[in-house]
Amino acid sequence: MADGRVERGNQTRRTVLERTMSIASVDGLEGLSLGKIATDLGLSKSGVFALFGSKEDLQLATVHAARAVFVDEVVRPVRDEPAGLAKVWRLCESWIDYSGRRVFPGGCFFYSVAAEFDSRPGPVHDEVAKIRGDWTRHLERLLEEARVAGGFREPVDSADVEQLAFEIMAMMELANAHSVLHGSTVDYGRAARGILARLRAATAAPEELPERPPVLAFAAADFSAADAPVVRLPA
Repeated sequence: MADGRVERGNQTRRTVLERTMSIASVDGLEGLSLGKIATDLGLSKSGVFALFGSKEDLQLATVHAARAVFVDEVVRPVRDEPAGLAKVWRLCESWIDYSGRRVFPGGCFFYSVAAEFDSRPGPVHDEVAKIRGDWTRHLERLLEEARVAGGFREPVDSADVEQLAFEIMAMMELANAHSVLHGSTVDYGRAARGILARLRAATAAPEELPERPPVLAFAAADFSAADAPVVRLPA
């Protein structure tokens, strides 16, 4: 009996977080309400309050859930690739696909909530900043691994690695921002071409990188947030 209650509680928590991730990516974390979520999902308000306790706890749980989705969609698919700039390129492809497919209806979840909380001190700001920092460091680490493996055609130092990571992230995030604002996917192609050109100019092994990016699977489709699939937590 107790195990059944725990399982139902876990499933309810999962259902709530899948809903709050979708809402927060469009309306922001401040758009979350324990009472409204309970009503929308046909759950008891007392049950939802028991699971999360406060709006801030719900916001933090939503951020943690979104991180799990991000890792599953972007990081995990290339985790076992050998070190090199080809791995960096595949990570960028993975990110562009994640943003362009609208895994989150509002585009990249962490771009959206970072803009919302960048000047708001507190636990939510700190957690968002930490996760964004983790992502930056992950990209820098893959570039550093490529450097150690002899992947660059010219000597580079840590400052060069950080600069390249900054440029790559800037192109990806601008594509995301323009796509969300204008309802178009054309800038993902521009970002992909820009990133690939930057990597091909730097690599010691150009044969490991395509000459041009593949056609994006979502490039011909008009984006509509209303048509985006429900966000699902990884199993």
